[in-house]
Amino acid sequence: MISKKTIAYLIVATFMFIFSGCGPAMTTKGAEFPKMYQEQPRSLLILPPMNESTDAEAKDYYMTTAEMPFALMGYYTFPVEMVSDIMKQEGVYDTELLYNLPMGKFKEYFGADAVLLTRIKRWDVSYMVLASSLTVAIEAKIVSTESSEELWSYTGVVTVDLSGGNSGGGIGGLIASAVATAINTAAADYVTYARQANARIIYTLPVGPYHEGYMQDQSVELIDQTPKEQ
Repeated sequence: MISKKTIAYLIVATFMFIFSGCGPAMTTKGAEFPKMYQEQPRSLLILPPMNESTDAEAKDYYMTTAEMPFALMGYYTFPVEMVSDIMKQEGVYDTELLYNLPMGKFKEYFGADAVLLTRIKRWDVSYMVLASSLTVAIEAKIVSTESSEELWSYTGVVTVDLSGGNSGGGIGGLIASAVATAINTAAADYVTYARQANARIIYTLPVGPYHEGYMQDQSVELIDQTPKEQ
């Protein structure tokens, strides 16, 4: 006859087995982005994002937030205005043309070690009178100008509640909540939310040579982004 102690042990072991598979798979910066540590880029050229969202102004919102986070991570970043002026002098005005240029051209024009390419996948406000939200989804990758290989990539998604919250019961409360939701949606600081999306992706980036932790963060753990087979 199986003892109660054995039964209890089996139950605990079963739950541990079940829940151990529920959490996200983990990896490290060194395992996920080994080429960043191999090539050790020092300078980063940030191109204007490709806007694939439905918001025509999303590109401008994002671009005002892109340069500083990467500089704080220890990389030399080229001034955005300077990059734009030089590319216009070279006859390149369209973002899509920029993304189709060989990576070596950015080495030739700027002396950049790597290029940051971003795509704004979503910049959507969902408005339903009593509740609204903003979803920002950004894909980013760093590509070497020497090898043209991808060194780093990540996706950041932020969903922000813009609703007015609970303003009490009754028709008066519903009206107050609807008004608050409308005001919050109209006054949303989209640049702040772009910064939040950047923060979600930037922490995965191996720090650069102008950061005190340079080449010492390979063991920092990340959620594994590798697509799982179904």
